[in-house]
Amino acid sequence: MTHATRNNPLIFVYLLSFFLTLHIAVPVYIESSFLGTLVSPSKVGLIFSLASLASIIALHFIPRALKALGDFRATLIFLALEVSVYFGLALLKDPLILIVLFIASYVLLYLISFDLDLIVERFTRDEATGSVRGIYLTSANVAWVLSPILAAGILTNNEYWKVFLAAAFFLIPALVIFARTLEHFKDPRYHTAPFIQTARAVWRQRDLRSIFLVSFILQFFFTCMLIYTPLYLHEQLGFPWGDIGIILSVMLVPFLLIEGPFGRLADKLLGEKEMLVVGFVVMATATALMSFVTDTSFLTWAALLFMTRVGAALIEIMSETYFFKKIDSKDADIVSLQRSVRPFAGVVAPLLATALLPFIPLQYFFVILGGIVLLGLYPALALRDTR
Repeated sequence: MTHATRNNPLIFVYLLSFFLTLHIAVPVYIESSFLGTLVSPSKVGLIFSLASLASIIALHFIPRALKALGDFRATLIFLALEVSVYFGLALLKDPLILIVLFIASYVLLYLISFDLDLIVERFTRDEATGSVRGIYLTSANVAWVLSPILAAGILTNNEYWKVFLAAAFFLIPALVIFARTLEHFKDPRYHTAPFIQTARAVWRQRDLRSIFLVSFILQFFFTCMLIYTPLYLHEQLGFPWGDIGIILSVMLVPFLLIEGPFGRLADKLLGEKEMLVVGFVVMATATALMSFVTDTSFLTWAALLFMTRVGAALIEIMSETYFFKKIDSKDADIVSLQRSVRPFAGVVAPLLATALLPFIPLQYFFVILGGIVLLGLYPALALRDTR
């Protein structure tokens, strides 16, 4: 590694983020179908809930692991284990072992993402947080946009092992990049306060409490849409899976277009608060409209889902920018708690949807989701802007 690249390690983190996300995103749309070959469909949600709960527990303990091992060594171990787990998912046949490996992978990916968050924060100046986070998220979002088309090309005859094998190979470049370029990472003195103490401290700080609520509503939205949008498009509206794959890729384009430029805008011109408000209004409106659009036009649904992600992309980059401007890389306990929001939403969202759907058609679930999203205006308006 040259002196220039050693002084700018974020370049390698961005590249690593692309390969890591490709590894995550290519199998994500087939995971529930794969698990449905191992257990009855009614138990698939239970596996996701168990994986989310295991992730919350692991994120609770990760600050202590970092203090003992250091971020570089811990992340290297997690990446190597994740590669091994995916080779196991591709090559092994026993249903129980495959379920255990799936849950292990779910947990490992949360831990890897958490560790990388701390590394990015360590290399970022507060005044450049939006720009750095925007590029970091954009590098991941390129992979998200490519993944539905890649997965459709890899998956033939419902041979899910091919997708897992490809995902294992996608992660190997990330492992090599990390091992070769970040060995000189210097860990800060990590805070390792107990979970309850950290939660109480966050709740007492209005800005942190509000941005945690913003993140929860966003992750709640992502969880519901990931589960129920493909189901609605295919089962209710009759779209073929080939069309759904293209629609989902178009849907994700706003993350590429918005997060980098608007991250820089938050650093230089506007505060995060105003754009969070705009994001929630756009996302809530477009989501609610899904209940009332009965047109089965490919272009109509691509455009409508595109608009839901315009709002989501604004919320994601602004919430990330705001949060990391409020904390430091040594605050591993607070980052751990914040990253627990996503698996917590992964438990709550399916439970709420399961309780509602026996009483309402799936079509009208989206107007309820839009109303829940609109509740995000309350914590967004409560924030004290950074500009």
